[in-house]
Amino acid sequence: MIDIHCHILPNLDDGPKKMDDCLKMAVAAVDAGITDLFATPHHMNGQFENSKIVILERVNELNQYLSNEKIPLTIHPGQELRLHREIFHSIEIEEVVTLDNKGKFLLLELPSSEVPNYTHDVIYELLLKGITPIIVHPERNKRLLEDHNLLFEMVQGGALIQITSGSIIGHFGKKIKAFSEKIIEHNLAHFIATDAHNTSSRGFTLHRAYEAITKKFGINCTYYFRENAELLLSGQTVIREVPSSMVKKILGFYWL
Repeated sequence: MIDIHCHILPNLDDGPKKMDDCLKMAVAAVDAGITDLFATPHHMNGQFENSKIVILERVNELNQYLSNEKIPLTIHPGQELRLHREIFHSIEIEEVVTLDNKGKFLLLELPSSEVPNYTHDVIYELLLKGITPIIVHPERNKRLLEDHNLLFEMVQGGALIQITSGSIIGHFGKKIKAFSEKIIEHNLAHFIATDAHNTSSRGFTLHRAYEAITKKFGINCTYYFRENAELLLSGQTVIREVPSSMVKKILGFYWL
């Protein structure tokens, strides 16, 4: 399996602080069936700043370490970039790391409680530069939980969506689990990833999420997510199902 979102690089953000903890995460990833993992530390989120040169160096060091320890896991560079007004300046000065440093896909994090009014402009401008933004864990965004149709509009605008595996299996509560399922049901999700930070509270639950998806939506849905991760890794165009809009009703939900 391929995990496109993980905080495994030591002492860079809120992931592992020591190499020993990083090694434990690598072993746990392999035990969970993961062969390729994107290291995506936070950048410009108000707490952590991890620029391109640092991430690329740390990924090379970690791959060498894992090779020496004979751990069958390949680490790929990436970054979880917080949406901010100076994002294109950050790209111009070579701070930003696209997935695998190929210039095609970028993990983009929204603020936890809002969707900035310039979000659609950023998506549009990134696409013009040949970079497809992947909006990470939107199911945990307070504003999107209140207005589901904003997510549909982002997908219609060309963004891709990544749901966190822990959300699907209920680690963040029933409301977020239900929203995650609705996102999948309406063809608004394109990837499932762990967003793992450790081996305990935020671990590698990708296999469990795929099992839950298979049970609720069928094996073809799981194949869809796994194939998209493989296509991304190989630098190919990912599959997009035709999305449908979500409209909130006063009592419960109804879906167009």
